[in-house]
Amino acid sequence: MGDDIVLRLDPATAEGLYVTLHEAGEHIAAGAAITPPTAEEVKRLGTLLRDLGHALGRRCSPYCDHL
Repeated sequence: MGDDIVLRLDPATAEGLYVTLHEAGEHIAAGAAITPPTAEEVKRLGTLLRDLGHALGRRCSPYCDHL
């Protein structure tokens, strides 16, 4: 499994990701409302998406220099 991508998540980020994915799934399945995230949750999930993008070989912007 040399092609696996592994990210380590702190508990708060893992919980935020779970809630986001669960609410998105409920919204798609039944039209349930999606609770707006707090500023802290947005920052945490934004960092997660940046890190995941980097693990996939993507750059977060044309000026990305923190790889």
